[in-house]
Amino acid sequence: MNPNAVGGQLHDRATRGVELAAEEQAQLNEWYAEQDRVEAAVLSRPTSAQPLDALHAQVDRVMVQLGDVTQRIQTLSAESDAIRKEIAELQ
Repeated sequence: MNPNAVGGQLHDRATRGVELAAEEQAQLNEWYAEQDRVEAAVLSRPTSAQPLDALHAQVDRVMVQLGDVTQRIQTLSAESDAIRKEIAELQ
């Protein structure tokens, strides 16, 4: 089993009130320290507005496409209703 899974299981047991053996507590403390190191590394990365701007532009493009598709669906629905009505009249 990988160390991350073991740490997660130990954390789960500890938070549920299960008493851990000394060796397990040491493993859990090391796992917590590793989680802290990973979190610190992620938080210390410089952020850039450029990817966010690109995402906003992508969302805007998708919204336009969604509007076009919605319009097409409404047109097809109206045409379908007209055809159904015509079929009912012919029957």
